[in-house]
Parts: sequence; C-alpha cells; structure tokens
Amino acid sequence: MTSMAQTTPVFHYDPLPYDAVLPAMLEAVTDAHGANDLVVSATDSGVERISYADAEQRSADLAARLIAAGVTKGVRVGILAPNGAEFVTAFLAVTRTGAVAVPINTFFQPAELQWVLRDADIHTLLAVETLLGRDVLQRIEAAAGELENVGGQLRCQRLPHLRNILPLGATSRTWPSTWPDPVPRSLLRACETTVRPADDLLVIYTSGSTSNPKGIIHTHGTTIAHSRFIATAHQWNPEDRIYVPMVFFWVAGLVFGFLGPLQVGATILTEHKFDAGVVLRLLAAEKATYTTGFPHIGPALVNHPDFASTDLSSLRDGYQQVLLPPGRRTPDPSLRVAQLGMTETCSSHTWWPPHEQVPESKRGSLGVAAPGYEHKIIDESGCEVPNGVTGEICVRGTAMMRGMVGKHRLEVVDRDGWLHTRDAGYRDDDGHLYFAGRIDEMIKTAGTNVAPMAVEAALGRIDAVRIAYVVGVPDADKGAIVGAAVVLNEGHTASADDLVSVLRRQIAAYMVPKKWVILSSPERLPYTTTNKIDKARLTALIESGELS
Repeated sequence: MTSMAQTTPVFHYDPLPYDAVLPAMLEAVTDAHGANDLVVSATDSGVERISYADAEQRSADLAARLIAAGVTKGVRVGILAPNGAEFVTAFLAVTRTGAVAVPINTFFQPAELQWVLRDADIHTLLAVETLLGRDVLQRIEAAAGELENVGGQLRCQRLPHLRNILPLGATSRTWPSTWPDPVPRSLLRACETTVRPADDLLVIYTSGSTSNPKGIIHTHGTTIAHSRFIATAHQWNPEDRIYVPMVFFWVAGLVFGFLGPLQVGATILTEHKFDAGVVLRLLAAEKATYTTGFPHIGPALVNHPDFASTDLSSLRDGYQQVLLPPGRRTPDPSLRVAQLGMTETCSSHTWWPPHEQVPESKRGSLGVAAPGYEHKIIDESGCEVPNGVTGEICVRGTAMMRGMVGKHRLEVVDRDGWLHTRDAGYRDDDGHLYFAGRIDEMIKTAGTNVAPMAVEAALGRIDAVRIAYVVGVPDADKGAIVGAAVVLNEGHTASADDLVSVLRRQIAAYMVPKKWVILSSPERLPYTTTNKIDKARLTALIESGELS
C-alpha cells in the first residue's frame, strides 16, 4: 500500500480480490460475511438493521423489478432516502444491473429536486414516502408537476425522461407508479455479467453557494479501487463496527463511509438525523469500534450530559479522538492528518496513514498525494509556483471523475487533465500539501491576504468555541475587514474581547477578526441545501448587523 523508503511516501492500490465492478464485489463480500450486519441505523422510531445476506437478497429482488420497469444499463436512477436499509438496498439494486445510481439530497425542496431530476435525465426515481415527519412524496409531486400514466409509463413535460416514481419501504398512499413483477433471476445475472470497470457507477450532485448543483460522474473501476484503498489503509476488518455520521448522498458518506466498510464486511453504524444522545446510545449498544465524521461531531458527543455514563470501551480508534480514553489516543491528535478531498476526486486526493502522526515540522499537513494522484500549485497566470509559495491547488489522477453531467471534458479540466480546484494552498519540499482556504474566499485587508481557514483553525482550538466561520466584511478604508461568526459550546461563555485576547497570542494581529457575531446555537447561520455554510449570505448578515 505504501513505500516508506523515500522521504515522501508513495501510496498505491493493492490488487483487488475481485473484478472492479459492484456485482462482483457484492458477491464476494456476501459470500464471506453474509451474516454480518451491513448497516445499523438509528431512526425516529428506533433502530433498523440489515445484514449483508439480506441486502444481497433484497437488492436482487429490487433489481429484477427495476429491469421489468425498463431500467437498463446506463440508465440513471435517482435514490431519495436517508442512511439506512432502504438506501443500501436501492443503491445495490440499481448498480448491480449496470444502471447508474444518483443519490439525491434529502433536504432538497421541489425546485431544487426538479432541477436535479431534469439535469440528470432521471429515468426512474426511488424514494421513501416520508422522512423525519416531512412528506417526501408530496415534494416529488410538486417537483414533477402534471403526470400522465400511459401503459404503465409516466409522461411528464417538466421531466421528459422520467418514466417511474416508485416507493421504497412501507407506503400508505397511491404512488404515480407501481412495482412490476420481477424478471427471472437468470436475466438479472446476465445483466450483471455485462457490467465493466469503465461503466458509470454513480452521479453525485454537489454545489457551492452560488450555482445549481453539478453532477459528478464516477465509474465502477475508480470508485471501487479507491474505496478499497480507504478500507485497507484504515485497517478495517469484518469485526469492525464503524460509526458514519456523513450522509450517503455526498461523496464522504458514500465512498468513504459506505463503500469503504462494505469492501471488508464491516458494519456501518449511522443515523437518519444527528442527535448526540441517540448516537451515544447507538455507539454503546452496538459496541462501536471506530469513528469517522467531521471535527464537530466529537465535541458535540462529549458535551452531552449522557457522555460520562456511556460505555465506549469498545472503541479502538477513529477520527473522534476525544471519545477515546487518554491511553488510546494519539499523543497529539492535532498531528493526525485530515485529508483533502472533493466529489470530483472520489473522496480524498491527499493521504497519510490514518493511525500515524506527521512530524512536528509537518503540522497542518493534509498529507501527500493519494494513490495515482499528483498535485501542482499555480499562480493567477497559470504558471506553476515553487514549493512553499501559496497558489491554487490543481490535481489529476486515476480516481478522478469521468466527467460532469452536461459538460464537455475541457469545461471541467484543462488540456493536460488538471482540475483547477479553486482551493488555495502550498506544497513543501517533501510533497506535503497545506490548505489555505478557497481562492474566492481569501480576504484582502489593507493590501494583506488573510486565509479564513487559518483564523477558523485558531478559533477552533479555543475550548469555548464549537463552530467558527470567518469572512471578509466590506470596509470603505481597508477594502475588507476580518469578520467572524462563532457558535459557543454548551455551558461556555465568551465575549469578543475574550476571543481576541486568545487569538492575539496565536496569530498575527492583522488576522484577528475586527467584527464579531457570537451565538449559542448554529440555527441562525445561513446554510445552503447541501449543508455548506453560505458565506455570501453570512457576510451580508454580519455587515448588516442582523446576526448581532
């Protein structure tokens, strides 16, 4: 997996034990670990679970019905469901037929849902009827508009390629389409044998704060090889019970959190909606061994009243180091690497052994290039800059997206295959990559550049701070001043003066925010429908004083 003989480790993929297509992977893993739980999910009504064997059988039945409904190789099928058995069954069913899975953001409102269904040319939509008390079917019908059923096939002016809208799980109402009887299993098997590594596996929709979602296409071969590397690099095994709070309709949840553990027969512990108390009970009852997730998850669990009485002794490691007893933690968790990734690169395009610290001299490193990837840093004119100089990060490699829905290749990457990420950063002489924020988020105050991420990181090291976002607020004299919106941890208090006092000992004076908003809850912060902070709206709210 890695050669450590050089100054810079070079990571590579180990040979796969099966063909790099989902049907072959599913068959191999089910044969070896069929009795294991695949997913255990906390829902609003309790806990649901599905084993590898059950997932194989249920997805086979669903796949045979999808074929009968006209789904065939290359056709795109939308999946609108939360983390859990229904999503897993649908995803496996769609992809084992050779069709293309399109996981859909469960937070989308009708207009956004309509845009994605039309942009992706969705042929069949699979959806749960309700989710967390919200009427999903009603949202779908509002997105689709007038539907006509002709000979069992839908006709829709708004969504001209849509032919089926079918329910996942229990339903109490009449749906626009009904499930047909399954085709013989022999026909499903014949379809499975035609799936090749170069075939499209999935389309993941991702967006920023100012544009429509964009559909990123990945193939069977790249996705399976990359998720296999993720699993082996983390040393996951069939006995692991891995907590995954990331949603399956985004790349971190789908490739890292679902397909990674699936590769080795491990169990995924997840939830429909994050609730710290519910998650603590899930981790204890299911004897979680490993935790994933973004940095705010650990503090949210530790600050819950039930944490002290929750038995987490089964945990052996993970990204939420704060949940481990002191003796099992990395000596300095801040020296563990948080990989840099994006949907276009099939999750992480940087890497470092997950259980190893980087040297003190590499503090802040995002690791080196992941298998098959390479980086370069360029200036505003497109010229490559020397090591140590900040510029735009460009990436290319073997696990890159095949393309983007509706876009020519040269609209996505340059002629040499480089993806210009709009991420700012620099590389050192040993190949370690360092992140400095987004190119379009850099704050120029009185002629000096400030990277919001550097200020956010400093704020994040303060015990009282749960969440911090930093933006440039327009200023007549300086062009912009540094502004910060901070959410405090439960039970903590801090004034702007308190935070400024701490920051002045950590970062340069020109980087310290001059305008502050301090909140007790993140509910008033503006987020996009893809759950990213909307920094344009945040800037306007801070400037106007509406968040004060």
